[in-house]
This record gives sequence, structure tokens and C-alpha cells, in this order.
Amino acid sequence: MGTLEIIVLSVIVVILVFVLTVFQINKSYAYKHSVDPLPKEDGEKKEMANKS
Repeated sequence: MGTLEIIVLSVIVVILVFVLTVFQINKSYAYKHSVDPLPKEDGEKKEMANKS
């Protein structure tokens, strides 16, 4: 393998890794996280009483 072939192959690998990284980052930012609802105030007061 000549030097030019190694450089071209290296550039192709770098571009492929870059494209896959950008794809994964965009996919991660698009993920919708679910959030549990807040407990009602009565439940919080009961929990506080149980802790004391």
C-alpha cells in the first residue's frame, strides 16, 4: 500500500466516524424522557410525619 492510499483510507474512516457521531448525537437529543408526576401534598405530609 502506498502512502496516498493510506491517507485516503484514513480520511474515509475519519469521515465515517464523524458522520456516525453526529447521527448518534442527534438521535440522543431527540429522545423524549418521561417524568414521574409530582406526589400530592397530602402524600408529602404523611411521608414527613413518618420520618419523624
